[in-house]
Amino acid sequence: MNQWSELAEKVLEGETITNKEALSILECPDEDVPLLLHASFQIRKRYFGRKVKLNMIMNAKSGLCPENCGYCAQSSISTAPIDTYKMVNKQTLLEGAQRAYDLDIGTYCIVASGRGPSNKEIDHVVDAVAEIKEAYGMKICACLGLLKPEQASRLKEAGVDRYNHNINTSERNHSNITTSHTFEDRINTVDTAKFAGISPCSGVIIGMKESKQDVVDMAYRLKSLDADSIPINFLHAIDGTPLEGVDELTPLYCLKALALFRIVNPAKEIRMAGGREENLRSLQPLGLYAANSIFIGDYLTTGGQEETEDHKMLSDLGFEVESVEEMKENIAKGQ
Repeated sequence: MNQWSELAEKVLEGETITNKEALSILECPDEDVPLLLHASFQIRKRYFGRKVKLNMIMNAKSGLCPENCGYCAQSSISTAPIDTYKMVNKQTLLEGAQRAYDLDIGTYCIVASGRGPSNKEIDHVVDAVAEIKEAYGMKICACLGLLKPEQASRLKEAGVDRYNHNINTSERNHSNITTSHTFEDRINTVDTAKFAGISPCSGVIIGMKESKQDVVDMAYRLKSLDADSIPINFLHAIDGTPLEGVDELTPLYCLKALALFRIVNPAKEIRMAGGREENLRSLQPLGLYAANSIFIGDYLTTGGQEETEDHKMLSDLGFEVESVEEMKENIAKGQ
């Protein structure tokens, strides 16, 4: 048995790997990556079988953000040429949900730029979510920025199942990425959603000049947060942002990172998210031996892979899409 299989066995027996073992995953020799992915898949298979969860983003409000996040085309310091608009109308949110439902996508993600939502924006989202839940019953994830307790309660009452607020990077690296809010602000928002009874979704962006230890720290911090869903983004450096031109990642390193997050967070939804097309390139299918979830369609300000290509990729791998009906059953079971 190789060392990666031994790590998988350790995790499947309920143990947590050490920091040294976690670092060894990111330092895995390139020729051992197939063995590492095989080990990751043993864990993935235990908890999710061959099922893949599909997610779709609705960019409900674009740009106009006062924050100074270095990776983001929507920030106040970005000069990237993007569309900017205030919160879209309810009909647009409903049409997006219809499209997601028609594509058998289990989770519809309503995302809005900004530091945090106004009460008027919460009213708008709550109104739309109530109709979406009644019409389609799909899982709704909201991503609206820093959240107040009373806002979280209203979202929960309306039927929001999940709230996304990424930690993005490690606490040590946070000030290198943004100074307009703190790392603790992000942690508090995840906790606020949890306290309201909303499933927490929180992930990272890899490739922002962080160290391997930073990546390990991210994986353990999300474990301590008990995030149910962990999107793994890979930096897609956008011209006009402070991280313009940064290109640190290789496809094999991205696969090692996905394996790390699976092994540290064995029973959690691990999602290949933004930048997967740009960074994993032809190795995208291999990422699903660690991840069990992907976004379908475009992201916020960058394009994604064609939906037909994603479905073809899943079919070629022999994986099965978790249908909306299966997702409803899982919600009923509290999963």
